[in-house]
Amino acid sequence: MSELVEIGLVWLAHGEGLPLPSQQSAGAAGMDLVAALPLGEEKLLAPGQRALIPCGFAMALPEGFEAQVRPRSGLAARHGVTVLNSPGTIDADYRGEVQVILINLGEAPFAIRRGDRIAQMVVAPVLSARFTVKAELDETVRGAGGFGSTGKGLS
Repeated sequence: MSELVEIGLVWLAHGEGLPLPSQQSAGAAGMDLVAALPLGEEKLLAPGQRALIPCGFAMALPEGFEAQVRPRSGLAARHGVTVLNSPGTIDADYRGEVQVILINLGEAPFAIRRGDRIAQMVVAPVLSARFTVKAELDETVRGAGGFGSTGKGLS
């Protein structure tokens, strides 16, 4: 069983009445984020168009954690709609509104309405790192092989 992380959330006026971010099944890693657009209005994304969609809340992640905003697989598979900067990172010290940059990579316009599930958010621990300058790096089998080089010439 995983550890429960407490996250403070404040609804903004345009987000009141929407559901809290939540996992849709017991084994789900991501919590669905919904669009906080005005009731009765829709945002139409033409093919190739991107838009910043508000979620209607701000949150306080605990220090040592981040939230990753990721696409919903169903939107990507059925409509070609995805999160443009995937995964988007929300840092623990950010207190502004959670928003999602969606892009329509599909062939038809896509309508977004209030309450539509538009992305998922995964909360994850963050490790600190520090770089150390060295004269040379240790050698590996892969070495400097770049894109597409893994698994080639290895026995």
